[in-house]
Amino acid sequence: MQLLELDMLVEFDRLCQEHGINYVIFGGTMLGAIRHQGYIPWDDDADIAMLREDYEKFKTVSSQLNKDICYFQDHTTDKMYRWGYGKLRRTGTAYIRVGQEHLKCKTGVFVDIFPMDDVPKAVPLQILQDRYCYCLRKVLWSEVAKCQSRGLKKLWFRMLSHIPTDGVFRLLSVYTRRSSNASGNRVRCLLFPATGTLYVKNPIRERYSMPKSWFTERTCYEFEHQQLYGTKDYDSALRYIYRDYMKLPPEDKREQHSPVSYIDFGNVEPIYLTE
Repeated sequence: MQLLELDMLVEFDRLCQEHGINYVIFGGTMLGAIRHQGYIPWDDDADIAMLREDYEKFKTVSSQLNKDICYFQDHTTDKMYRWGYGKLRRTGTAYIRVGQEHLKCKTGVFVDIFPMDDVPKAVPLQILQDRYCYCLRKVLWSEVAKCQSRGLKKLWFRMLSHIPTDGVFRLLSVYTRRSSNASGNRVRCLLFPATGTLYVKNPIRERYSMPKSWFTERTCYEFEHQQLYGTKDYDSALRYIYRDYMKLPPEDKREQHSPVSYIDFGNVEPIYLTE
């Protein structure tokens, strides 16, 4: 699975370089590049982050991806897709997480692509924005949650699941259309939990956003014998998420992200095999 994802990362990098689009590998993928020069051995996915302008530009050229390798998926290319960020899906594969068997969107081995949007400069407004986006995220999640919840929660999520997803993304656009690569605002992926709250208790002024420079000031890193772009200030970015990021977790904590109910690699073979 990691090798199939590597194919998608290399193909994504090719298209971005052809069109002058900036991206960085992010999260566990950036950590893997620094600590392992490739994947974290027990990792099961890959993450990319892009500022909103670059994300929208990539969407306009995503049809130029090699379809034998992958395709781009979000709510505009797949009406059944319910997440607030995009994915590259590996052509000819299937990948279904536990609890999502009933979803009707296309599946496959994937790479997440997170759009980073401007947040307000005032921390109280960042917190209000976070609550607003939390509600939007729960509407999107409701199609899964209604099958995993009980009692009043189940009823509540069942009601939320009837809200059209197009309405959610129209509400989100209140923020996304204001995002600019040139602004001095900090950024985050709005329909994903704020990165600064996921792993450690960062100071309140940093918890709901990240410096835009982490996504504009880039350099290449070796990743499974390939060259991919990541933030130049990797130390600050990784400490923000993981604190002591060079320390390996205990063996019983080295787990995949989510339980999987079905994987089918089909007849797909990796292209960019590691040495």
